[in-house]
Amino acid sequence: MSLVPSEARRAEHPVDVVERIASFHDWAFDRDDEDEISISVQGACADFHVAFPWLADVEALHIGCAFDLKVPERRRAAILSLIALINEHLWIGHFDLWNGENVVMFRHALLMSGGADPDGRQCEAILKAAVETCDRYYQAFQFVIWAGKTAREALDSAMFETEGEA
Repeated sequence: MSLVPSEARRAEHPVDVVERIASFHDWAFDRDDEDEISISVQGACADFHVAFPWLADVEALHIGCAFDLKVPERRRAAILSLIALINEHLWIGHFDLWNGENVVMFRHALLMSGGADPDGRQCEAILKAAVETCDRYYQAFQFVIWAGKTAREALDSAMFETEGEA
């Protein structure tokens, strides 16, 4: 007995919706597979590599947003501490350390159970949330890796907001 019925028919493949968004914004993308698209998006602090795989077995459109910042083994524990501190502040998505590549990745999923069709605004919203979240905390990850800061020091620096202009 299955708790979730088999996948229903959809008016449009969820990855097609994401491809349309990428085309509209003139973002570079690669779609070698029907169920996944990879997009390059420029953020304020870095370029982000965003993957949108469709997970048919759970009817979810996953987003994984990574940036080019390798975590050296000597800073791994501090990065994991920073990820835990950051995740306490997030309402949407979470950060992980992708073990295979030693890179930090923001992850989230849009559930579309029962044949719910994806909406372009929903897909754009999770992409926007991913890029903004990565931009917000990018420097904290750099502080831990390059400046040797503790997780708490790095997070405090990233959460510091300035007002006005000099």
